[in-house]
Amino acid sequence: MASDELARKLQSRFVATQEAEPRPEPERSPVRSKLQEPDSASGDSPSELSAVLNRRLDINDGTAAPRATRVFNPYTEFKEFSRKQIKDMEAMFKRYDTGKDGFIDLMELKLMMEKLGAPQTHLGLKNMIKEVDEDFDGKLSFREFLLIFRRAAAGELQEESGLMALARLSEINVSTEGVMGAKDFFEAKVQALSQGSKFEAEIREEKEERKRQEVEKKQRQAAFKQLQSTFCS
Repeated sequence: MASDELARKLQSRFVATQEAEPRPEPERSPVRSKLQEPDSASGDSPSELSAVLNRRLDINDGTAAPRATRVFNPYTEFKEFSRKQIKDMEAMFKRYDTGKDGFIDLMELKLMMEKLGAPQTHLGLKNMIKEVDEDFDGKLSFREFLLIFRRAAAGELQEESGLMALARLSEINVSTEGVMGAKDFFEAKVQALSQGSKFEAEIREEKEERKRQEVEKKQRQAAFKQLQSTFCS
């Protein structure tokens, strides 16, 4: 009996001791722990770089929350250009986006500049991308591609820069003296119209052009059938 009572006391003391001892914290990744520690010397919170690296770790772990993406509409954001101009820029962008991933990378830009007759050095190509690379991914999105023409139209590009050569040699008239040499009829038309009526007029012209093409197609088909019936009769 005495031994049983002694055993119960020892068991109770052991349980009390286990509950009183502090439990060890779960082990953290040494890289993540170091990134999350504030700078003891300056007392600052983790830097923006640390936040980016932490997000990269979350992406690798599969725990990163998706970021909201902004819908990009070139016609509303780049109102200084006409629908035709933007379509011409989009056609050019897609022509040199040989990877069909929605971006023009360094090698695709190299090919573009060679085709335009203004080849650039490797450093020159990197500097061209850097000038308009707003998200720092080392390649050009369509929006960043449009920024080249916006800056050219605003006279913000150096005359001898690679971006200026791209804008000048692209055969896309953005109606500025700096790029094409003179103001043209379209620019005078834009100044006379409001932004809304300009787009309405362009859409109407596109519809009329499609109707005209349909009429011509039907006329050609009718003429062919008439000629065919003449030979068959």
